Amino acid sequence: MKCRGWALALALLLAGCGDEEVAIPKAAAERLVPPPAAQVAGPERRILAFGDSLFAGYRVGQRASYPAQLEAALRGMGIDARVTNAGVSGDTSAAGRQRIEFVVDGMGRRPDLAIVELGGNDLLRGIAPAETRENIAAILAELQERRIPVLLMGMRAPPNLGADFVAEFDGLYPDLAARYDAALVPFFLEPVWDKPELIQQDRVHPTAEGIEAMVAATVDDVARALPDE
Repeated sequence: MKCRGWALALALLLAGCGDEEVAIPKAAAERLVPPPAAQVAGPERRILAFGDSLFAGYRVGQRASYPAQLEAALRGMGIDARVTNAGVSGDTSAAGRQRIEFVVDGMGRRPDLAIVELGGNDLLRGIAPAETRENIAAILAELQERRIPVLLMGMRAPPNLGADFVAEFDGLYPDLAARYDAALVPFFLEPVWDKPELIQQDRVHPTAEGIEAMVAATVDDVARALPDE
């Protein structure tokens, strides 16, 4: 059942037609408020969150999006983090490749870290893993040329696509992370993919609580990926 559920999720992943916002339950909304006692210190750390609807805050709104919750979590650790949400619902790796220079230029100041999360929509469209690899490699090369450290969020292909496809797709993330000296989260959706209570009614996108779980699972990776002050 888990394999079928994962196949269904990635068959539809990130294909939402819009970003309409839905109400966040009060209990969840209260948890999104940064801890008031957090002692933030040190220089401001600028982080670029570059991806698709998993960053854009699909149907949960900006306040509950991964970048917003991540910023709150980092500040709760005492890090003066400012996370720029550059998530675009529906983006493929090719679309990300086309806009990465524009996005970074638009930040004004070079970010201390870029988090790159793309590939789910490539699976949806049946794009060959070799093309996904080429596009993500181009994004990482651009960031490397600008001397911006990267944390790459890995994805996994559903098993029904065949062993060869799965091996080629799943392998591109660790390969590219090693090639471009990027930190890696092997599977960004690990905390939620098999937990329907953390997925929206579309059976695809995480709820606010699901995003909270994803932040909890990855905030230490982000903190470690930040360069020394």
